[in-house]
Amino acid sequence: MRYSELQAVVNEQKDVFYSFELGTTRELLGTLPVTNSHVLVVSGIRRCGKSVLLHQFIRDEIDNVFYFNFADIRLYEFLAADFVLLDEIIRESGKKILFFDEIQIIKGWELYVRQKLDQSVRVIITGSNARMLSVELGTNLTGRHISKELFPFSYKEFCAFHTLLYNKESFILFLNKGGFPEFLKTNNHELLSFLIEDIIHRDIATRYAIRDIAGLKNLCIYVMSNTAKLVSPSKLTSIIGVKSPSTVLEYLSYFESSYLMNLIPRFSYSVKGQMLSEKKIYVVDNGLVNVASISASKDMGRKFENAIYWSIRRKTKNIWYFSDSNSECDFIFKLNDDYFAIQVCYELNGDNQEREINGLLAALKFFHLSEGIILTIDQTDKILIDGYKINVIPAYEFDFQLMVSQNAIP
Repeated sequence: MRYSELQAVVNEQKDVFYSFELGTTRELLGTLPVTNSHVLVVSGIRRCGKSVLLHQFIRDEIDNVFYFNFADIRLYEFLAADFVLLDEIIRESGKKILFFDEIQIIKGWELYVRQKLDQSVRVIITGSNARMLSVELGTNLTGRHISKELFPFSYKEFCAFHTLLYNKESFILFLNKGGFPEFLKTNNHELLSFLIEDIIHRDIATRYAIRDIAGLKNLCIYVMSNTAKLVSPSKLTSIIGVKSPSTVLEYLSYFESSYLMNLIPRFSYSVKGQMLSEKKIYVVDNGLVNVASISASKDMGRKFENAIYWSIRRKTKNIWYFSDSNSECDFIFKLNDDYFAIQVCYELNGDNQEREINGLLAALKFFHLSEGIILTIDQTDKILIDGYKINVIPAYEFDFQLMVSQNAIP
């Protein structure tokens, strides 16, 4: 690229950067470190608010920030060699904090970032592809990066955005709306549809040279329609019209890398056992489920479970479902070397109470836990059975942060 072309992009992006609204303060903000020795990496799905979060983070130093978004269409021909020109523009700007959006698009980016760290320059980057970031971070930037993940608004952030109280009504609204900031501002469902299209075409099909766009879209629709359900790649081949289970697994891995969804295994102390087990699937935000799902958009129970999963996922990646021959518990997760068990039930009633309690009890016995939780939409109770204590708690009252800070169930 030419110097003049890069400079024009820099100037226009600077105007956009300075016009960012600070918006709702994100919960992740307080965990971001100020460091010149490590690159700060914030990753997450497109449009979840990464740039706004970092704008909040450096707002007191904004005049010293050089911002550059590599996802700009005008940078299509940007190559690693063009970092020399960009470096000259940065030097002329006199800025000491570098803020790069979607830098993982450029092959060899990690070598340039490593160079800036060696020069004691403060570097902050964002990315929307976990796989592409992790490969480079795990080679040339090993031990030189601090990674954080950002997701769409949590329930608490959703309430802060809308100035709502924590109660059943606001939680149901959250289940139906999801947490993408721009969508919540406009209520324009096309924004979410366009987001899915962007991920399918730009982040997956183009990046991995996939020709079977129809199969990729069919799988996406299936995922959205079956959130919080077990999936089997071998069974999906005929459903979505692809050739083999390995292709399905490959596509699912691309969805995960793009932060569109997560797959969790059945708990097993054996890694092989986890790999071979059927997986449960969770879509990153119920707003996407609503616009892309054929059947799940009205299933409040599954949307409820989906929302609870992501509440846990914000705190840990160590999450499983538990299943034995007779029962199932929705979530087993590990915090600070301790295991916790949570059952999710939109409404506990005579038809499902025995099943839900027995599933949780089986998990408590397996992990030698004395207490467990059943999260509901609006019920409070305590159940004592066989020496075990079960707390029935409305989801809007439950604080996962308390579990992290106190390492205990309330």
